[in-house]
Amino acid sequence: MHNTCHAERAAIIITVMEISPLHAWDLSPAQARELQVQLCGRVVRTGNKIKLTRIAGIDVSISRFAGTGRAAIVVLDYPSLETVETIVFEGKIGFPYVPGLLSFREAPLIIEAWKRLKTRPDIVMMDGQGIAHPRRFGIASHLGLLLDVPTIGCAKSRLIGSHGDLPPKAGSYAYLTDEEEVIGAVVRTKVGVKPLFISIGHKTDLDGCINTVLKCCRGYRLPEPTRMAHMAAGTARPVI
Repeated sequence: MHNTCHAERAAIIITVMEISPLHAWDLSPAQARELQVQLCGRVVRTGNKIKLTRIAGIDVSISRFAGTGRAAIVVLDYPSLETVETIVFEGKIGFPYVPGLLSFREAPLIIEAWKRLKTRPDIVMMDGQGIAHPRRFGIASHLGLLLDVPTIGCAKSRLIGSHGDLPPKAGSYAYLTDEEEVIGAVVRTKVGVKPLFISIGHKTDLDGCINTVLKCCRGYRLPEPTRMAHMAAGTARPVI
């Protein structure tokens, strides 16, 4: 099922997914950083064993010239990874690009897409950081609190931290650390391509995040949930 929702159609769409009203969005960058510091302690870094039947991937593409964004949520059946539902929401961007504050730029669009979902996923894989973040509160962690759902940070680049050598074999990984704290893992999902940076978002544990990501890989660098969301968002970057 494929649904595309535009901002002007919002009034006729029935909301079926609840969102936790954690805070206002009209914040300055300084206020946003302070909020991250306040909320990071609410992130749950452990996960209960759940029966995984639905997994969602989320990605957002930005048109800098138009000042708009396109948030895509793709829900897949697990373990078949067949598409169950796709929601895309387009709207204006209300926050500037500031490294480390991605969620304040993208999350409002994701929330609008989430409200329109008819299928609630058991876990969400976000193209972005979880606790592998200077204030341990990347977009995957922020969304986990807002949506009250287990989340995984699945980023294509490193924001912070260091790691040891990573073997070239697909499935290999090395822990990512910052000031002697393990904040994530660098995971090789495909031979010959750059690794991904996996971290706890919310209500998950790191080993579970790594395992879930690897089980969702089908021969591409990106696992299927975020790969499908990447394409649905219309992101120009190629998927390999």
